[in-house]
Amino acid sequence: MSWMRNVICFSIMILMIVGVGYFQSWNVAWGIINLCLISAIMALGVNIQWGYAGLLNVGIMGFAALGGVAALLISVEPVPEAWAAGGWGTVLSLLIGAVTVVAAIFIYKGLPKGFLRTLIMLVVCIGGFLLMRSIFDPATEAIEKVNPASTGYLGGLGLPIILAWPVGGLLAAGAAWIVGKITLGLRSDYLAIATLGISEIIVALIKHEDWLTRGVKNVSGLPRPVPYEIDLQQASWFIEMTAKYGLDTTSFSSIFVKICYAALFAVVLLILIWFSEKALKSPWGRMMRAIRDNEVSANAMGKDVKARHLQVFILGSAIVGIAGAMLTTLDGQMTPVAYNPLRFTFVIWVMVIVGGSGNNWGAVLGGFLVWFCWVEAEPLGQWLMTALTSGMADDSGIKIHLLESAAHMRLMTMGIILLLVMRFSPRGILPEK
Repeated sequence: MSWMRNVICFSIMILMIVGVGYFQSWNVAWGIINLCLISAIMALGVNIQWGYAGLLNVGIMGFAALGGVAALLISVEPVPEAWAAGGWGTVLSLLIGAVTVVAAIFIYKGLPKGFLRTLIMLVVCIGGFLLMRSIFDPATEAIEKVNPASTGYLGGLGLPIILAWPVGGLLAAGAAWIVGKITLGLRSDYLAIATLGISEIIVALIKHEDWLTRGVKNVSGLPRPVPYEIDLQQASWFIEMTAKYGLDTTSFSSIFVKICYAALFAVVLLILIWFSEKALKSPWGRMMRAIRDNEVSANAMGKDVKARHLQVFILGSAIVGIAGAMLTTLDGQMTPVAYNPLRFTFVIWVMVIVGGSGNNWGAVLGGFLVWFCWVEAEPLGQWLMTALTSGMADDSGIKIHLLESAAHMRLMTMGIILLLVMRFSPRGILPEK
């Protein structure tokens, strides 16, 4: 039975993590759990797009990055000097840009097709762009000159960082609406290319707009939603608890912080998977699967295929944005250069495929299994190569080469997992019912 298969697979996954705790350290095990929970949420978002509707989105990286931007903008304290230097000029220029876009849309829809409409649109767009840049460029230059070694940007709102998680989802959903309006009429292969290109544009903007995110200079020390280790080590209740159970206060404080993060992430995952399961088993979910399986027939039955695709694209992207904000919260820093397609696109897609596309629990299992193997492949590979070469001379070229190759075990492990699953369970470990 399917539920028994679920129980067995998740039990094996738990035993693997417990094994890491016993043979390596519980600090490492809880670190893996946190990243697995975030990965499972990302995989759930992609599964909603691909598993429900067959949308090939390879722009995951861009939506995750928007979640990271939300964490920065919500939690960091504002920089008064930067706002005084050019903050309001930046806001004004962005408002001018928005008004220009809205005016161009009204002109396009309100005037009859012809030379006059084209001419007026060109005048409005070019004039609005030049006016916006005339205010925007001096304002951002002034902002970036304000103590560039430590700030050089506007900062954020100074609110609790946990509020950034839903805001990250809203930012990703807004971007998905724009992207979906442009790309969802395309064939699947063109959709993949378009979403990848747009995600690269989003990441490029985050890397180079220093006035907003400090760019490649990064923002570290983001506030936490959980206690700091040093505060725990000085708290009387924590000292008493560790003494009662014979634990080391210093080492257990780090584990306790990771447990707190895991509790928060697990609550979010459970809420999202509950809603996802309800949606999948509802008439809306059945309609989405019908569109995925036979788009022509669904269209003939009167279903608005493009509108439904837009819905599911926005929902999946919002979940990825929430996960992106959670990951930045866990890291404690905003690092734009870390948003690379290998981590945020390829690995997430492997999770969905291995776990079982179309099955929410399969996506969660894939998130746990693939990230576990991604993290553990390198230390286990190093141990394996050391064991294989133990009888060789220290100056042996083969031994040196094999030991140096251990660092590349991750990619080989991903390939082996993918091949084995595709060979023995083509629909994933927990296939769609």
